Parts: sequence; structure tokens; C-alpha cells
Amino acid sequence: MTFNLEHDLRQQLCDTAMKLVEQGLNHGASGNCSARSGNGFLITPSGRLPEDCTPQDMVQMTLDGEVVGAGKPSSEWRFHRDILAARPEVEAVIHTHAIHATALACLRQCIPPFHYMVALAGGTDIRCAPYALFGSQALSDAALEALQGRKACLLANHGVICLGADLTQALSLAVEVESLAEAYLLALKAGEPVLLSPGEMDEVLERFKTYGAGR
Repeated sequence: MTFNLEHDLRQQLCDTAMKLVEQGLNHGASGNCSARSGNGFLITPSGRLPEDCTPQDMVQMTLDGEVVGAGKPSSEWRFHRDILAARPEVEAVIHTHAIHATALACLRQCIPPFHYMVALAGGTDIRCAPYALFGSQALSDAALEALQGRKACLLANHGVICLGADLTQALSLAVEVESLAEAYLLALKAGEPVLLSPGEMDEVLERFKTYGAGR
């Protein structure tokens, strides 16, 4: 039973990495994703094209940062590990280099409350974490801070992180964040977007507490 559950999760992780490429959220070997597994987590391997990976290529790690078995984990395993350790409600982490979100990250801009769907990420904006070298503990620390009270953040000059209760939810949020980033950039070209007020966003956040309930 345990073996079957792990195999299914490995397959889901492999499939999610492919979907990120198919939906244009990642290109080549960029980005990575992980899912909680037992007392540790599974993560996509380092420098591998998703189409070349099998479920067996997903790398098992402990929350102490040790590899279990074979494989070389993504260079970004630290923020995956730290997020899963710090956020027990999170079961999956997705990191992309989606073009519009990355463009905003390179401007070191957050996504402000220009549209009510920003609230899907858990707050009144989607923060941009300060720049730090990829794969470093400094990047992980910056990401954790930017994700406080949030399910998504941008990483300066890098990309975006999205969290979910499972891989499907994290992927859905990654798609939404990229859509919001594209819309915000288009709005900036036309002028200065009118932002929703804190009170208006509070109303949205309250409504989102039951959004999709019963589906």
C-alpha cells in the first residue's frame, strides 16, 4: 500500500513537471516541483528535461536535507525543504520561470491588488522576495519571509514560487499567478492601474474563504 502511494506520487510529480512545460510556465530544464512524502519529500531531479524523466527519477529527501537512495535533487531543494518544514498545511511546492511573472520579478515589483484574483495567493498582494543566489540558503530565507501569510511569491531576477494542498492546487495557482502577471504588465503599458482598497480586498479575502466550497 505504501509503495503504491509513493509510486502514484512520483507519477504525479513527473506529470506536473511535464504540464509546466506544456503550459509554457517552464522551458527546458528550468523550474522544479516537490511534494510531501511521508516524513520527507519528493523533488524533481537537477538539470533534467521533464520529458526525459520517469517516476523513478524523482528524488526522495528528508527534511534534514539528506537524499534517500539515488539521484541528484534540484539545486533549489533548500527552499522546497524549508517551506515544507515551516508550513505543515502545504503539501506541494512549484517553482517556475514563467515569462510574465519572471519579467515582474526582474523589475523587483510585487503584484499589487489591481485585480481581485490576487487574493487567491492568500493576501492583498503577491510579494517579491529580495534577490539571492539560486540554490542558496539566503534565497530560501528570503522566499520564506515573502511567503508569510501567502501561497505565492516572486523571486527577484529569478521566477515565482506557488504552494498548494496538493500538486493540482499548486499548479492551478501557478497558472493564475502567471495570468495575473501578464494582465498587470499589459495594464502598466496603458497607464497606472487603479488598485483595490484594503477594505475591498478584505471583502474578497472573506468571500474566498468559502470560494469553491461544495465542489
